[in-house]
Amino acid sequence: MQAQEVRAAPAGEPAQVREDGRADLRARLGCLSSSRITVSDPATPVVLPRRAVDGVEAAVHAALANVDRHRPPETRVWLLVEDEEDAATVTVRDDGPGTAEGRIAEAESDGRLGIARSIRGRVRDLGGDTVIVTAPGEGTEIEMRVPR
Repeated sequence: MQAQEVRAAPAGEPAQVREDGRADLRARLGCLSSSRITVSDPATPVVLPRRAVDGVEAAVHAALANVDRHRPPETRVWLLVEDEEDAATVTVRDDGPGTAEGRIAEAESDGRLGIARSIRGRVRDLGGDTVIVTAPGEGTEIEMRVPR
């Protein structure tokens, strides 16, 4: 039951697309807060093209699903949304056991493409970058940065 908590988190608010075709990333991700997920976001909307909001939201859900699949049920997650002048950055960090060096690349070469396609691929398709930092005993941090 605990493992379903992150995946069962409600999808973001309906897009609430503005007349200019943009949506609020902060509103879409803010509702993911739960007993396991702490969300920190700006006090003001983080407005991006709807396509970017949809893509980042899907990448965040993929990162949370990885926590469910590969981390103990008591693992906590912190979701940080940052609004910068030229980009929006979303960081998903957990306090799980971390991953051995080279394990993510090994999984990709074995055809397990969760991080490669569901996270890195989505962010790359938006013109952004993904940085993943993990080590045994140190948890995992996935930083996704998409340009405005």
